[in-house]
Amino acid sequence: MTKKMMCRFPSTSDHYEIKICSGLLKHQTQFLSSLASKFAIITDDMIAPLYGEQLHKTLSESGLDVFLFSFPNGEKYKTRATKELLENQLFEKGLGRDTCVIALGGGVVTDVAGYVAATYCRGVPLVMIPTSLLGMVDASIGGKTGVNVPYGKNMLGCIYQPKKVVIDPSTLISLPKKELANGVVEMIKHGIVADCEYFEYLEEHSSQVLSLDLGVLEKAIFESCRIKKEIVEQDEKENGKRHLLNFGHTVGHALEHLTHYSLSHGEAVAIGLLVESYLSVQLGALNQKSFDRIQTILVQYGLLLQLPVRFPVQTILDAMVLDKKSLKGQPRFVIIEKIGSPRVCDAKYCTHVDEVLIRKALQWMNDALCCN
Repeated sequence: MTKKMMCRFPSTSDHYEIKICSGLLKHQTQFLSSLASKFAIITDDMIAPLYGEQLHKTLSESGLDVFLFSFPNGEKYKTRATKELLENQLFEKGLGRDTCVIALGGGVVTDVAGYVAATYCRGVPLVMIPTSLLGMVDASIGGKTGVNVPYGKNMLGCIYQPKKVVIDPSTLISLPKKELANGVVEMIKHGIVADCEYFEYLEEHSSQVLSLDLGVLEKAIFESCRIKKEIVEQDEKENGKRHLLNFGHTVGHALEHLTHYSLSHGEAVAIGLLVESYLSVQLGALNQKSFDRIQTILVQYGLLLQLPVRFPVQTILDAMVLDKKSLKGQPRFVIIEKIGSPRVCDAKYCTHVDEVLIRKALQWMNDALCCN
């Protein structure tokens, strides 16, 4: 059964449908043909042979003018150089404003391809078809696009909404377990910041999620998309409530950057969720029982929660200054009062924390989570 929802932005006329159903990937020709006369499928070299070539064939046989482009798989290719290479390839094929970009892949692909669509010929239609759990529950929804630079993660990009998001959970069958964890962490985060009942559902159904039970996965994906959709609808440009979605990412992104992405997004953000929850405990906002539940569910889903090396606390602090929530050169944090309930003060969803407490939390991370 197809599950669907609309993502709407009250301040503009922008809206788009999010559809979730196994097998949905094969049935997009009619909708796509209404968007453009030419189509550029952008994917990576891992997804291209799995789904890209088949989608290219299906659309071509339906009479659409379709081109397939790919770039190497991995976070280290989420760069300005990759974006430029793809743009040059589109120009070489003579593609113009009558082109629709189809982003087919995981979070790296949807970020890069979305950024290409946002700027190519000053903006062309974009359709998101995420094939990873991270892409389905996070990267494909809300319009964030971008690339990494030597100074930090996602530091260049823009918010550019797609025309549609097509989620086919059956593509997860080909997903490595480590990649599955990247998405699970975002789902857990959604429960922590917005919905205790959803958090409990994830606690109770971990074995089914990890074994790729499609019925349970479709429900979990739907609820996670609902939570993210409701938050971004209220704050498209990330000026307030959308900061909740960065819980765990202030520390997590710093760790990704400092390890040169040897820690995956999921591994780094899982540590970030734990450290920032520890910070909430230090502030007297979150009780120890709730902290223990957060740690337990991360372990339950197979997250290692291990730092490869100890990092000097000052080095991590310096990396966190580049976080998007930072203000006046100081990182800010989402504070959790209980699972599903963040602290809100004067309509602000993140806050500065005394540096002494931040240092204590980072030292705790080094002592408790470093494998050396």
